[in-house]
This record gives sequence, C-alpha cells and structure tokens, in this order.
Amino acid sequence: MTFQRTLVTTALPYANGPVHIGHLAGVYVPADIYVRYLRLKGENVLFVGGSDEHGVPVTIRARKEGITTQEVVDRYHNIIKNSFEGFGISFDVYSRTTSKIHHQLASDFFRKLYDEGKFVEQTSEQFYDPETQEFLTDRNIRGECPRCHAAGAYGDQCEKCGATLSPDELINPYNAINGNPLTKKETKHWYLPLDQYQQWLEEWILQEHKEWRPNVYGQCKSWLDGGLRPRAVTRDLDWGIPVPVEGAEGKVLYVWFDAPIGYISNTKELCDAKPEHFGNWETWWKDPSTRLIHFIGKDNIVFHCIVFPTMLKAEGSYIVPDNVPSNEFLNLEGDKISTSRNWAVWLNEYLVDFPDKQDVLRYVLTANAPETKDNDFTWADFQARNNNELVAIYGNFVNRALVLTKKYFDGKVPAVGTFNEYDQATIAEFQNVKAEVEKLLNDFRFRDAQKEAMNLARIGNKYLADTEPWKIAKTDMDRTATILHLALQIAANLSVAFEPFLPFSSAKLRKMLSMSELKWEELGNINLLQEGQELGEVSLLFEKIEDATIQAQLDRLANIKAANEEAEKQEALKNWKPVEIKENTNIDEFVKMDIRVATVIDCQPVKKSDRLLQFRLDDGMGGRTILSGIAQSYPDPSVLIGKQVLFIANFPPRKMMGIESQGMILSAVDADGKLVVTTVTAQVKNGSQVG
Repeated sequence: MTFQRTLVTTALPYANGPVHIGHLAGVYVPADIYVRYLRLKGENVLFVGGSDEHGVPVTIRARKEGITTQEVVDRYHNIIKNSFEGFGISFDVYSRTTSKIHHQLASDFFRKLYDEGKFVEQTSEQFYDPETQEFLTDRNIRGECPRCHAAGAYGDQCEKCGATLSPDELINPYNAINGNPLTKKETKHWYLPLDQYQQWLEEWILQEHKEWRPNVYGQCKSWLDGGLRPRAVTRDLDWGIPVPVEGAEGKVLYVWFDAPIGYISNTKELCDAKPEHFGNWETWWKDPSTRLIHFIGKDNIVFHCIVFPTMLKAEGSYIVPDNVPSNEFLNLEGDKISTSRNWAVWLNEYLVDFPDKQDVLRYVLTANAPETKDNDFTWADFQARNNNELVAIYGNFVNRALVLTKKYFDGKVPAVGTFNEYDQATIAEFQNVKAEVEKLLNDFRFRDAQKEAMNLARIGNKYLADTEPWKIAKTDMDRTATILHLALQIAANLSVAFEPFLPFSSAKLRKMLSMSELKWEELGNINLLQEGQELGEVSLLFEKIEDATIQAQLDRLANIKAANEEAEKQEALKNWKPVEIKENTNIDEFVKMDIRVATVIDCQPVKKSDRLLQFRLDDGMGGRTILSGIAQSYPDPSVLIGKQVLFIANFPPRKMMGIESQGMILSAVDADGKLVVTTVTAQVKNGSQVG
C-alpha cells in the first residue's frame, strides 16, 4: 500500500524523574533519526511525544518528596521536555497526559467502549492496607524476591535480578510506603477482553507483519501462543482520570489504558492549534492512507502490539500500527540502568557536564544501539568513539579540507579541473553509499546506517591522505584545486548524510561551508558548492575528550554504587528476621562434628562453575582442599587468603567438578543473603578443635 503520510510516536516517559541514556538509545534517537530522514526526503510526517503523568511512579515520588503529585509532574515534565530539546529530538508536539484535551479524549474513549459493551466487569481480590484503607498497586508493594531472595523487590519486578514478578509471588509482601503488612480485599474493575481479539491479532501480526523485528514478532507470538486473557483497564487510585461511570468513585483509568491515548490527544492538541499547517487530527489517526509507527522499548512491546491495537480495533474507527521498531535495553557499565537506584547517565546532567556535545552521545548511542539484543554503554567506549572516530576520521577530514582551502585558495571553493581516474573512482565509491544508507534507514537499521554514513567520511579522509594536496601544492596548483574542490564537495555531502544522526554537527558544518539546508535527494551530488563560494569561519567539528573528564564520570558511578550497596544492606537489615531455630539436639550429636581451625593458603574460582570456590588450607595436619559454594559472595576470593576459617574436618570426601573436597567451610548467612566465612577473634594453632 502507498501511504500519503507517516505518523511517528514515541513511548511516553513517566514524569517521576529525568530521562536517561537508556531512554535516548532505546526510543528517542532512533525515532528522531527516522523522522529527520523522512523530512529530508520531503515526506509528510508528524512526530508526536509527551509525558506520562499518571500511574503509580509519580505518586511514589510525590510521597517521597512530601509534595503534591501535580508539583512532581510539572517539574519533571519540564525537565524531560527541555532534555529532549537539548538533544535535538525534533517533536512536532510534546505534550502531557494531565492536559484537559487528554482527560476529555481518554474519558470519551473509555465511555464509548463501555456503552458498546466492549468491556467485561470482574470482581477480584487485591492487596490492601487495612491501616491506610487503600488498595496497593504493584509498584507500591515490596517484599522478598522469590527468585534471588533480595529484599525490597517490587510487586512487578526485582531490580536486583531483573525478574518480572506479580505481587502474589513476593515473600512477606508489605506496603512500600509505610512498611505495613498487607491483606487481600475484593474490588470491582472493568477489563478489556483481549481473548476475544486473539484470532484477529494472530492474523494481523503473525500473518501480515512477518517483517517486524524478530524481538517484537517473537514476544508477540509468545503472548499469543500462551493465550490472551482479559486485562484490567481501571485501578483503585486517587491520581488519574476518573472512570466516567456512575458508581466508580475512587477508581481511575489504568495508566496503560490512559497513556497510549496520549498519542491521539497530543495530535489533536497540535492540529486544533495549527490546523492550517497540520490539518485535522482524525486524518492522522483514522485515514487508512496514514502509516503509524510506534518507537518503544522492549518492555512496552505487548502494550503497543497487542493491547493498544486491541483498544483501537474495539473502538472501530482508528488505524493500527504498521510497524513497531522496538529496541532491547541499554545497560550502564555492565549493570542494568535503574531510576530508583540512580544508576544512570541523566540527560539533563550530561548537557551540563558535556556542553555542545549532544551529537557525541547521539553517535555513541546509535553505534551501540540495542537493536537486536541488550547492549552496554561504557565511558571508555564513549571516549574512544569520540576520539578515534568523530575526531580522528570525520572531524579530521573536514578540518583538513577547510584549512587547506583557507591556506591555498583564500577560503574560497577552488575551480575544478579534470577529474583523473582516482578521482572518478572516489566519486563512484562515494555515490554508491547513498543507496545503502537509504535502504538501512527504511529498514529501521539505524546502527548500520550511521556506520555507512561514517564510511563517507572514511572515503574523504583516505582521498586526502592518498592525494596529499599539501605536497602537490608545491608544484601543481591546478591539481591541488581539483583535489580540494572534490574534498569540499564530499564534506558538503557529509552534512546531508549525517543530518538525521548528528543534526548539531551538520548545522555547524553547513555554516563553515556557507551552505543552506539541503534535501536527501542531493546526497551524492558533487556540485553542492559553487566555484568561488566563500567559506565561513573554520573551527573543529569535534573535540578530543580527555581522561580526566571520563574519570570524573567513573568516580560518580563508583560513589553511586557504594551508596546503593549500603542502602540495600540497610533495607535487608530492616526487614530481616532470624531463621527459626531448628529442633532440639544434644551434645552427643554436636561432638560428632569435628570442627577445626585452618589458614587459607589459596582460594580460586572453580573453572566452569559460577558457584564454587576451591580452598587450599593449612589445617595443621598436612593440608587439605575444600570446595565451597560461596563464589557469589566473594567475587574476589583473594581477600580470603591468610584468614583463619572454621571447617568440618570429618565430612566424608566427595568429588565436585572433578575435584575432591575434603570437608566443609562454615559460613554465616547475612541479612542480605550474602555468605560470610566464620573465623576466630585471635590467632590460634592450625588444626585446633572448636568445641
């Protein structure tokens, strides 16, 4: 089908904190690249974003800070909006779900489905705090993780091990706000019967959209294969859009139902304000000749591929998405990015710490884009890509071409002579890249597309290195003019090729070349600059980033990690209860165990095991080897060397991982689940008995 227009939306970030590099890499930079590319091609495109200001995360933040929820969303909406503007995310509209237009549209959407009998009504038991007399949402419930047994896991996820949970799975669940124990209480809600749309979803996704990314298609197939069930569209909360039904006091629209309608309401807000420019909002959402694209992270795949399309289908007059190019997650220095643990690089802080280097982060995040699997951001890689690629390749080529032109031709584009065979080969190689970049962008492969764009800079760099105009200028100025003329045309092309990826640098380069904005179709044209055209002021396109700058960021993260570890320990201690004492025994049973003291001579991880450590002990009796499953508690086992430990000497030997273990090391289980080897308070002879 030929589309007349493209509507691009991006996931709505919660207005409970700033946005970080994970948001930028997963959603907003890819979307912005695609939109800028379509605009360069002259296509009719609308780019819609906004803040999600309902739901539990914002209420938690408000309680934590002792301010109103409205104050929280007002503050963070502005911080988020300014951060996106700072990074050049070129939304046509960035609004919010607390707007009057959104409240009315979301309420009307619900009411239409309600009046047409599209919902089912169900009563169920949910967690309830008897003291505060309120139902608890998943994020307001904490407890011990049933997987890794970390304390303080949320009712929907454990941030320690990453497991997706339900509140019923938590061990000893409690109110995250006040620590109160919870009970269960019946409550009534309305549900969207996803199961009634299963057949349509299977045909629409599994048969008609096999071109979707494997991670998107696979997750949808997994959900559909498991069989869909009704999903609640209302919640017992005091913050959100009130359910527009009599007898529904104290209930609001569930945030997952309310938030995606924000795409529609934000479009309406824009179109109502500027109809002469953007037309009618219904054209963007109800005309089949509109192509709808959702850019999201993988945690939103189900909502945007199954739930929201079902809502649109149930309503009956809306189009459904043509593609949902979802990314996986970006980690930070090998650890999962976490808002609650402050383990992130916040965009508003980056803009202060790295002024005028928005494009550096855009480049690095695109180069490491988690398009097919989770990827990792490290400050070392950030520095290396800036210094070795942006500075040494792209920036170096542009600087040499412009500086040499200033030196030999008074800063004016020199006249071109006859292109020789090498010039022609360079031009052909350069022009061939355009088709590949375009193909990759059309397929949402932004990482590879940027790599191809950088190849254009490599071609230019190689051309100058091979032709050496600074040497030829000594004997042949006509040839020098031809070389620099072509080099400047390549630089002009780079300002077009990198416009979707690095808009600030492209604007800076155009200014240095005294160029106006160009269209995508002109990429590959070697006549973008006119002979005699005077160049602007020349400056470095990119600057080297020094070690001290990077170390400051690493030190900040180290401090955050230490603070998190201490907080986790305190949380564990707060909720720790000693294990019940085992049934009574007697002295006769105890004395059967021969507990002795030994000094650790060596301690190493056992190969192919993530659990076992191999101890070599001086036990005062010739020495022995013991394997102990405490590797997770001692990532650096060398700290145990030289310590005196307690071990059971008369356990029968047994082989593990091909190694004979001759006893058992005694360890205590700390409140956070960490195993700590037992020792003595003063030095004693190795082999001494404990009794």
